[in-house]
Amino acid sequence: MNVWEQSFIDLITRLRRKEISKILRSSYLRGMNLTSFFAVSKIMIFVTFIANELLDNLITASQVFVVVMLFEALRFSSTLYFPLAIEKVSEAVISIRRIKNFLLLDEMSQCYPQLPSDDRTIVDVQTFTAFWEKTSETPTLQGLSFTVRPGELLAVIGPVGAGKSSLLHALLGELPLSQGKVSIHGRIAYVSQQPWLFPGTVKSNILFGKKYDKERYEKVIEACDLKNDLQLLEEGDLTEIGDRGTPLSEGQKARVSLARAVYQDADIYLLDDPLSAVDAGVSRHLFEQCVCQALKDKITILVTHQLQHLKDASQILVLKDGITVERGTYSEFLKSGIDIFSLFEKGNEQSEPSSVPGAPSLISESLVQSLKSPRPSLKDAAPEDQETENIQVTLPVEDHLEGKVGFKTYKNYFTAGADWPIIIFLILVNIAAQVAYVLQDWWLAFWANVQNGLYFGVYVKEDEDVVFVLNWYLSVYSGLSVSTVLFAITRSLLIFYILVNSSQTLHNKMLESILKAPVLFFHRNPIGRILNRFSKDVGHMDDLLPLIFLDFIQTFLLVIGVVGVMVAAIPWTAIPVIPLGIIFFFLRRYFLETSRDVKRLECTTRSPVFSHLASSLRGLWTIRAYKAEQKFQELFDAHQDLHSEAWFLLLTTSRWLAVYLDVICAIFVTAVAFGALILVETLDAGHVGLVLSLTITLTSIFQWCVRQSAEVENMMISVERVIEYTDLVKEASWELEYRPPPSWPNEGMISFNNVNFRHTSDGPLVLWNMYPTFYPGQKVGIVGRTGAGKSSLIASLFRLSEPGGRIYIDDILTTSIGLHDLRKKMSVALQEPVLFTGTMRENLDPFNEHTDNELWNALEEVQLKESIESLPAKMNTKLAESGLNLSVGQKQLVCLTRALLRKNQILIIDKATSYVDPRTDELIQKKIRERFAQCTVLTIAHRLSTVIDCEVIRVLDSGTQKESNRPYNLLQNRNSLFYKMVQQLGKEEAAVLTKRAK
Repeated sequence: MNVWEQSFIDLITRLRRKEISKILRSSYLRGMNLTSFFAVSKIMIFVTFIANELLDNLITASQVFVVVMLFEALRFSSTLYFPLAIEKVSEAVISIRRIKNFLLLDEMSQCYPQLPSDDRTIVDVQTFTAFWEKTSETPTLQGLSFTVRPGELLAVIGPVGAGKSSLLHALLGELPLSQGKVSIHGRIAYVSQQPWLFPGTVKSNILFGKKYDKERYEKVIEACDLKNDLQLLEEGDLTEIGDRGTPLSEGQKARVSLARAVYQDADIYLLDDPLSAVDAGVSRHLFEQCVCQALKDKITILVTHQLQHLKDASQILVLKDGITVERGTYSEFLKSGIDIFSLFEKGNEQSEPSSVPGAPSLISESLVQSLKSPRPSLKDAAPEDQETENIQVTLPVEDHLEGKVGFKTYKNYFTAGADWPIIIFLILVNIAAQVAYVLQDWWLAFWANVQNGLYFGVYVKEDEDVVFVLNWYLSVYSGLSVSTVLFAITRSLLIFYILVNSSQTLHNKMLESILKAPVLFFHRNPIGRILNRFSKDVGHMDDLLPLIFLDFIQTFLLVIGVVGVMVAAIPWTAIPVIPLGIIFFFLRRYFLETSRDVKRLECTTRSPVFSHLASSLRGLWTIRAYKAEQKFQELFDAHQDLHSEAWFLLLTTSRWLAVYLDVICAIFVTAVAFGALILVETLDAGHVGLVLSLTITLTSIFQWCVRQSAEVENMMISVERVIEYTDLVKEASWELEYRPPPSWPNEGMISFNNVNFRHTSDGPLVLWNMYPTFYPGQKVGIVGRTGAGKSSLIASLFRLSEPGGRIYIDDILTTSIGLHDLRKKMSVALQEPVLFTGTMRENLDPFNEHTDNELWNALEEVQLKESIESLPAKMNTKLAESGLNLSVGQKQLVCLTRALLRKNQILIIDKATSYVDPRTDELIQKKIRERFAQCTVLTIAHRLSTVIDCEVIRVLDSGTQKESNRPYNLLQNRNSLFYKMVQQLGKEEAAVLTKRAK
């Protein structure tokens, strides 16, 4: 939506170029090693016999070929296996070192064992102080004290970044205490601020390993207001949820996450702002039915920004900058005349730097020494509960191609790295190298015959003809030796260059294809599946495939050359060679049918390992809070075992082939040797020696060749998988021939004309017959209950999936222009904040289009300036992965700043301040109205105070627009949906809003 694809492609390509230069260097070294394997025995034989010739020693043909045989025997061990062993050992050492460093990172200690809940469950915190970063000066939380007993509800409120979530993490034991005392009696259930769901059904997400109890389950569904939502889903609670909770809306995810906690029936409930993601009506239902009813006998600690619920809380804790500002009951607050809103004010008093908790990466925690209690082993962590069962995680099965790897895949693979002329040149070099190699052996046989004659006195050394012939033999032999080496080097470097290049090209094509894929693709394919292609499959193409390809081509040509020479020297050797070839061919075919599919199976069973790991890391805090580590570890082991089974099967099949090939080769050598004995009368010594030495070479090479050819086909499965991702279904073009004028849209008028919208081509309609028009400069609020189609309206405007009907912006049809031209002209801030690893500055302004001054002004407008200024490196502070060192509210504000900086005529705010406190939200809305007075602003919100100042309110319900009018007019009509939504906030809040609407 932000049109950053190109910059990300450039960034990744830049990193990839660095990687490729390293890979090419290592590949060239490997190539030289294989060349030496090919040529070194020839060089050794050449040097030996030249020396022999110059020293005037006489030798027989049999001696010549014994020497050749010994060198051949040495060749495998000295030039192939020994360097390979060194390479593999050094790689293993590096891998082991990396694993060791990872295993030596600090681990969490169980801060305070949750004592078994005898009869007294209690949460008691006394003068608690804690730091996320050991090095920072200001504590994240300082001097907190409170006690909560069963049946009490403690509401925690405070501005963005006050340390509310950190307080819950402290109770979970994720934030180690530096002083003070925390005692927790009872089992904990935790609901995180950004809901976490694992891939599985809605039902398995709610049960989370508990036994299914129909009556209790239905009560929980009712309390969390999920009944209607589940009815809307085709398969009800058996609907499968994807990697990040798709197809549920944010509000539905939050309620499923809450239902999971309620179903656990724990003693202590820590709820991190679950009400912000839902609309006012649902929020009220959740508070009354779930928090006040279902959890009335439990200890509940609720972090919230919904101030209308405070009067029902047993006690209220107001935090600011990690310290308690006020603590007491609602009636005490009223008596002493404290205005809760004023506590959020950014006062002029010297405010301490806001506690942006430093990255809670488990890495930077140096363990607190005072906590001697070791973390209980996973086995005894969860109290042996009679009603647990396994957690049902379902990862969708990946489809894979069938049958053999087609010629087209090979063609695409080679042509990706070089043009046809270079490929033809490569083929010629290969043939030349082989011809030189074989001729050298052939020539040796002639020379050996002359030597034999000299030895037995048939020829005389002093004879001029003999001298001439010997010198002639020598010079040709030297020429052949040198050319063998040169051709071999050229060939191996060229192959590596082409194949590593093609790997780079295919990687870039796949990257571009992924970034052009419609949003739907990412809902259907878990992240592990995509990462698998980019990591393992591309890794195979970088490292293993070029090596195996070169090896295969080399050995294949050797086999052909060797057989050719044998048949030329002694024609009858063709008799055992032909059946040998046929047997090998059928054996290879038989083997490949199995091994190819086992290899595909191995590739597809690897994806779930990645997916499950990524999903577990995202929900790590939730998993630990529920003591479900053991179950998730078992699930991981199951995925890992499945992959290991496939991998082991792959290894054993290739061993099976090797054994069979060895046996057949042994029979072949025996046949040739005995044949030579029988026909000894008709043959000369040089030729017999040649054939026997070649037979033994042949046996080792032939079976190696067959194995490598099978291995090439197996490795090509990775190429096939990558190529499959280079032609995915794409979104519309980024740019079309018709380009809107640069000043467009100068007014910012948006009109929908009979728009229907569905997220998937075969999915249900989520919007139908929409005709709203947004006039230039209008400030429009869009409200409706969760799942009413508010975000889908924005998705249709951005063409995240192609809408039916027509949408015009300033009289230009949105489908008639490229996606980049369309999306660039609208600024959007979404509910789910997305931050990248990098500095704060890079996150706000990825293209360096703005000055520091502009950035600071924008941060001031979203009330973030103070927080950022208090960071050690200010705007150059490094953010942890996906911004973990900011609170969720702060992340939303960073994303909002990004949208404001783009100064477009159309600004869309999709619940972008849902996790921000009401006071900050009000200030931001005011600033936006002032600064974007001329622009069209669409604000989607659940918090009605956010949109009450808008000029027009549009109410959506189940995919259609039900009402559209000025807020005050809608409030006058007692039957309007908007009036009912406002009334659900309670009398005082409703009165305040009605007054503001005037």
